Amino acid sequence: MNPDEMRDASLLELFQLETRTQVQVLNNGLLALEHNPTSAPQLEACMRAAHSLKGAARIVDLHPAVRIAHAMEDCLVAAQEGRLRLQATDIDALLLGADLLQRVATPGVELGAEIDDLVMRLSNAPNAPPAAPPTPPREPRPSDFFPPIQRLDDPPPTLSAATSSGFLTSASPSSAFPSSGFPTSASPSSASQAPAAQALTRRTSDQGLSDGERVLRVTADTLNKLLGLSSETLVESHWIGPFGASMLRLRRLQSGAGQALDGVRAALAGQQVDARVQAALDDAQRIVEQCQQELTQRTSEVDEFGWRMSHLAQRLYDTALACRMRPFGDGLGGMARMVRDLGRSLGKQVRLEIEGDATQVDRDILEKLDAPLMHLLRNAVDHGIEMPMDRMDAGKSPEGLIKLSARHAAGMLLIELSDDGAGISLDRLRVEVVQRKLTNSETAARLSEAELLEFLFLSGFSTRGEVTEISGRGVGLDVVQTMVRQLRGAVRIHQTTGQGTRFVLEMPLSLSVVRSLLVEVQGEIYAFPLAYVNHALQVRAEDIEQLEGHQHFRFMDRQIGLVSARQILHAGEPAPGAESVAVVVVGSHDKQYGIAVDRYVGERTLVVQPLDPRLGKVQDVMAGALMDDGTPLLILDVEDMLLSVQKLIEGGRLTRVDGGGAIVQTRRRKRVLVVDDSLTVRELERKLLVNRGFDVAVAVDGMDGWNMLRGEDFDLVVTDVDMPRMDGIELVSRIKADPKLQSLPVMVVSYKDREEDRRRGLDAGADYYLAKGSFHDDALLDAVEDLIGKALT
Repeated sequence: MNPDEMRDASLLELFQLETRTQVQVLNNGLLALEHNPTSAPQLEACMRAAHSLKGAARIVDLHPAVRIAHAMEDCLVAAQEGRLRLQATDIDALLLGADLLQRVATPGVELGAEIDDLVMRLSNAPNAPPAAPPTPPREPRPSDFFPPIQRLDDPPPTLSAATSSGFLTSASPSSAFPSSGFPTSASPSSASQAPAAQALTRRTSDQGLSDGERVLRVTADTLNKLLGLSSETLVESHWIGPFGASMLRLRRLQSGAGQALDGVRAALAGQQVDARVQAALDDAQRIVEQCQQELTQRTSEVDEFGWRMSHLAQRLYDTALACRMRPFGDGLGGMARMVRDLGRSLGKQVRLEIEGDATQVDRDILEKLDAPLMHLLRNAVDHGIEMPMDRMDAGKSPEGLIKLSARHAAGMLLIELSDDGAGISLDRLRVEVVQRKLTNSETAARLSEAELLEFLFLSGFSTRGEVTEISGRGVGLDVVQTMVRQLRGAVRIHQTTGQGTRFVLEMPLSLSVVRSLLVEVQGEIYAFPLAYVNHALQVRAEDIEQLEGHQHFRFMDRQIGLVSARQILHAGEPAPGAESVAVVVVGSHDKQYGIAVDRYVGERTLVVQPLDPRLGKVQDVMAGALMDDGTPLLILDVEDMLLSVQKLIEGGRLTRVDGGGAIVQTRRRKRVLVVDDSLTVRELERKLLVNRGFDVAVAVDGMDGWNMLRGEDFDLVVTDVDMPRMDGIELVSRIKADPKLQSLPVMVVSYKDREEDRRRGLDAGADYYLAKGSFHDDALLDAVEDLIGKALT
């Protein structure tokens, strides 16, 4: 909320903003007090936060919030004065109070009974004897530990997020409201609202900041444009180097001209030379010397300017990039609380320890890390940390420890999440893999630990036998891997049985730049993001084998399919063969492919330039970039390329790679588009055609089929007549009216077998009309082959 928005906001909206800020302070402070109940700074911070919320609630006449905050303040004052030593049950009650404060700030929420119970618990706390933690009253719900999904335009859920984006500029628990002198009954009138809102605005905007620390809210789109312009400036600054080199060449040419002129003078020495010729030679000598002096001076100035310009452009780019960075800790709001509450609900003692919370991370990456980290923390508490008695039997502390750290390493962001729990039982994992028929027992016995742990990332895989609301459904680690890959990163597992598990997430520092492997395909430069590149190697032509109609090569004891980049990228005619092929290996461990390219260009750090949104999603392309010399290139979307490869294989259209990455056409399966709104009929037709060897795609109605025809190539269309949105007759008419599609054969299949129906279809342009009653003989297949021939070409 910027200053203009804050001036226009109601007092209740400003109270909700203040509540989010102070509740975060309470959550952090109370979690710290659980481990050190007598910490004076934490008690003071929590007490002041509760006091501030009490005053803020009074100013908006929110009496339930006043009662909650007052009871919390009394409890914390008792702890400050030594009349109460905070126990786990007291922390539970105070955390519940913080939750209720956020809920009661929402209009229309009635919490009368819950507030009464909480106020009673907090009022009795100073007089109650210490009590053991209660047993969990019910099975936990995931909603207890995860906030609702936030829309991008929703207000930020945490203090840190609000601070970093300009919503708030102070993390102090001191109130944005005055601490005394509030009205206690009547609601503020509209006349008094404006001054109060302005006072709140000034306090929440400027409190605690010096003139050099003022915060200005800037949209992410503006930052992206600034970064794009700064990157272009950096690229343009590199042109000064070649310009300086050309001036040096010119200087050498001038020196040669001077030497040639000296040679002429020497040749004419001792001869009778006309005075005018001699004067011209003297003038030429003088001009050449002046040019050499001037060019020497200007070359030096250009070199100096080039150095200054490059240095300034680099500083501008680094500063623009830094504007997108936020501390890692900004994205961790509520995680420590979630770990603590989830552990208690499971009867476990768990503590989250965070290191490197000041590590700078791109804001887009930080926002997308929330779900993966939540999954990993949840798994660590539920699967990793043992029950207190089991831990003590194993010689461990009854309290489990989860560590979450972030750091920069080799230009990448490394996030490690480890626990000191039981680790992963590899024997149990092998049994589970075999039982799920993911591999046979002989292969499972030969799998290394790293290969075995990769199965945990498969969708639907879980080692938990029973399903609870917390885990056991196999949803979790596959989500983590998917989201990390979307961030152009990778995730690895390390474990030691009986000692714990460690997850390592490796990602780029920013989505605005990407470290890439540059390759050449048909004279054009393309970039593979290094996060997706498994290996880059040269494969000898004699090492390429033919297996089941497809080319493979053996690498690291695996058979890897070989695909030409020219075919995927539609890059034109093949080049002559060579003795070896440059191959980029991409994909996951179970589906790896080698992409054959012409040659490697090298590694570069590229500034990502998003494509014009009017282009939509360009197949197999993620974004654009500029090389140092200004040459444009495309950054490849590797995940999209893998889907393209799969389609080529399923359609039987994969081409063969020869020794130089060139492609040789193999036999192709003809493609048929089946359009029918009946699932049963659609599947029956598809199976009949697939069994005959055709490559078949399906569409659910005429509109869906028309859209597919405009984007893909087919040899035949088989369509029903009566369908929603667009019927078969209209589809046939559109096909025959399109210059590119009018030669495409179309077969109409319908239950209507009357002559007038048959005539209507043929008049629209259909090449064949077939009644659906003919499915159970070979009529359909015979008609298809009459129109387009056999399945293979």
